[in-house]
Amino acid sequence: MMCLKSDFDSVEKCSEYLKKGKILILPTDTVYGFSGIVEPFGKNVYDTDARIRTIKGRSETKPFIQLIAYPQDIFNYTNDKIPEKIFTLWPGALTVIVHDKNSTGTTAYRCPGDEWIRKIIQRCGFPVYSTSVNRSGRPVLDTIDEICREFENECDLIVSDGDKKGALPSTIVSVFDGNITVLRQGIIKI
Repeated sequence: MMCLKSDFDSVEKCSEYLKKGKILILPTDTVYGFSGIVEPFGKNVYDTDARIRTIKGRSETKPFIQLIAYPQDIFNYTNDKIPEKIFTLWPGALTVIVHDKNSTGTTAYRCPGDEWIRKIIQRCGFPVYSTSVNRSGRPVLDTIDEICREFENECDLIVSDGDKKGALPSTIVSVFDGNITVLRQGIIKI
């Protein structure tokens, strides 16, 4: 199924699909991304993480970015000290890896620059996974026709916002002990 980002009910439709554990392809402020709701710690009713991995053919050791609705939401998931510079770049195409509150692991978070997708996340009440639309190891798909041809039978909803030719991915940084380390230089320069 497909809808347009510009449809009057697209925010409501996407958030309802996500809350039911559906897998979507959503336009972000960078590239199109596979999306699924991040379930609360310790719950795994829908297993959206595994379903997206199956579609992409991605290994279980490489985690997905989690999109959050507001910059301050990061403190729901980490106790790390976040440098003020991060908050001057959020919302935006910057992914920040921090230590998890509930475990010894780390998670990558992004507060996207697109207000439309932040409204969807806010309505979900939980972060939303996002990972580029492609098979693992293959180039990122940047036209809606390619995306539909390749994945329309594997996702519950594709939201079209036109082609994203030449779109750059987010910049990825780690933030540990208040220090910022650039891991992937993307659209935002640090």
